[in-house]
Amino acid sequence: MDKIWLHSYPAGVPAEIGMDHYPSLVVLFEEACRKYADQVAYISMGARMTYRELDARSREFAGWLQSRGLGKGARVALMMPNLLQYPVAVFGILRAGCIVVNCNPLYTARELAHQLKDSGAEAIVVVENFAGTLQQALGGTAVRQVVVTPLGEMLGPVKGSLVNFAVRHVKKLVPAWSLPGAISFSAALAAGRRHGMQAVSLNHEDVAFLQYTGGTTGISKGAMLSHGNLIANVMQAHAWVGAALEEGRELVVTALPLYHIFALTANCLLFLMIGARNLLIANPRDIAGFVKELSRHPWSVITGVNTLFNALLNHPGFPGLDFSRLKFTLGGGMAVQGPVAERWAAVTGKPILQAYGLTETSPAATINPLDAKEFNGSIGLPIPSTEVSIRDDVGSEVPRGQVGEICIRGPQVMKGYWQRPAETENVLYPDGFLRTGDMGYVDRDGFVFLVDRKKDMILVSGFNVYPNEVEEAVAMHPGVQDVAAIGIADEHSGEAVKIFVVRKDPGLTAEMLIEHCRRQLTGYKIPKQVEFRDDLPRTNVGKILRRALKEAA
Repeated sequence: MDKIWLHSYPAGVPAEIGMDHYPSLVVLFEEACRKYADQVAYISMGARMTYRELDARSREFAGWLQSRGLGKGARVALMMPNLLQYPVAVFGILRAGCIVVNCNPLYTARELAHQLKDSGAEAIVVVENFAGTLQQALGGTAVRQVVVTPLGEMLGPVKGSLVNFAVRHVKKLVPAWSLPGAISFSAALAAGRRHGMQAVSLNHEDVAFLQYTGGTTGISKGAMLSHGNLIANVMQAHAWVGAALEEGRELVVTALPLYHIFALTANCLLFLMIGARNLLIANPRDIAGFVKELSRHPWSVITGVNTLFNALLNHPGFPGLDFSRLKFTLGGGMAVQGPVAERWAAVTGKPILQAYGLTETSPAATINPLDAKEFNGSIGLPIPSTEVSIRDDVGSEVPRGQVGEICIRGPQVMKGYWQRPAETENVLYPDGFLRTGDMGYVDRDGFVFLVDRKKDMILVSGFNVYPNEVEEAVAMHPGVQDVAAIGIADEHSGEAVKIFVVRKDPGLTAEMLIEHCRRQLTGYKIPKQVEFRDDLPRTNVGKILRRALKEAA
C-alpha cells in the first residue's frame, strides 16, 4: 500500500525516526537520570522518588541480581501493581543485562506456573499479597531467588508501616504464605549496594522483555521485545506527541498497570525520557480514591482504556476536577466508544486521541494527530517508520476502503515468540508484516479504522456483524452503563447477537433496548438476546472479556 498517510501527518512529524542515539534502554534510562537527577520521577500513595534515587536504587537491585549469578540474558519475573518498587526493579533488571518477564498479579497459580516455566525465569519479585499464589506455582520452575515486598516497603518507615498494617490486618489482603529463602526488597537493595553493579554491554538486538500475550491464537506466549523494538517505539511516539510536551514539566497519570505493554512504553519509558513525573495509581478500580488522587496533582496527560474513561465519567466527583493543564488523553487497548469520547470531550475540554497497537508491536502502530478537534472513530495514522497493509485471508492486499486484516511492519515489531518458531511463522509474513488478527480498513486520507477482532466477528446468515458496532449503538442509550456483544448459536441464522448490559437506569428493560437498536442497526445486527448483569468480566487493564461471556452463554 502506498504511504498515503504521510500526506495527513501533522506539521513537523517526520516520516522516519532515528534510533542511533540510544544503543539500549539502559543508555536512555541513565541519560534521563543524569539530566533530571533532582526532579521527581514517581509519586505513589503520597511518597515521591527522584530520578537520582531511582538511579541509585535500580543500580543496587542490578548489583544484587549480579551477586546471585544472574547476568546477561537471564530472565527475572516481576509480579506487582503500580508501586515504587516496579520502576526500581525493572530498570535494575535491564541494567544487570537481564530480561524482564512481566506477570499479572491477578494470575492464578496455574497461569503463573506456565509463564515461569515457559520463560525459564530464575528469580522473581512479588508483592506479598500474591506470595501465596507464587508458593503454589513454584514447583517445577527454574526460580531460585525470590524477593517478597510488602505493599508499602518503599513509602518510608512511618507511612509504609501504616499501609502494611492496613493491608495485612484491616483489609486482610495478604493470605498466609511460606517461601523459604525469600528476602525483602530492602534486603536485596542493601546486598546490591555492598556488591556493586558491573555495566553490561547491550545493543538493539538484545531482548529486553518477554511480554506474555495470548497473541492471535493459542496459549499465552512470550513476545520477545528487544531493546531496539522499545527504543523505536519510544522515538516514534515522541516524534508524534513530543511537540506538545515540555521536558521536565509534565505529570502523566498511570492508572493502567506498568506490567502491561501500553503503560510500560507510553507512561514508563516515553515520559521517563522527557523527565516527567509519573503518578502511579495502584488500584484504579477504586474510582473514588482515584478521583481523589487526581484532585491533588496538576496532571497534564492521562492514558487509559474505554472502560476506565467510562468509569471516571460516571463518578460524580470527576466533572469537578481541574482540567486546565490537561494537554491530551491517549486511549488504547480496546476500541474507544463514540458516546464515551463525546462525554469525555464535553467534561474535560479535550478529545480522546485513540491509538492502536498490540504487545507484538511494542505496542504503538497508529495514533491520531494531536491537533484533532474531535473524536473521529479512527485509530489514527501509521506512526513514523511504520507501514500498514490491509490483507485478505490468503495474504493479498485488498483495495483501499475495503475491510481486511490489519498487518503492520516497522522497527517496533517483535523479534518473535519465545521458543515458538511455528507460532512466529504463523503471524509474520515473509515480507516482515505482522498479522494482527484485527479487522479494519484505511480511508483515502490514510486513517486506519478498526472494525473488530477477526475471531470475535459474528456471522449472521452470511453477513458479518462486528461486536464493536453493536456495542457502540447500545452504549448510546442513556440507561446503559456498560455493554458487551457476542455471537451465540442460532438454528435459523447460524449465529445471532447477544448483548450483556450493566444498567445505569434500573428501569431499563430488554424490550426498550431492542427498540433502541432497531433505530440504530440493520435488522440482522439487532440483538436477539439481552442479559442484564451487575458487572462484566475484564482483563487486568479493563478490557471486557468476550471469551468469558461466550463460555458462560
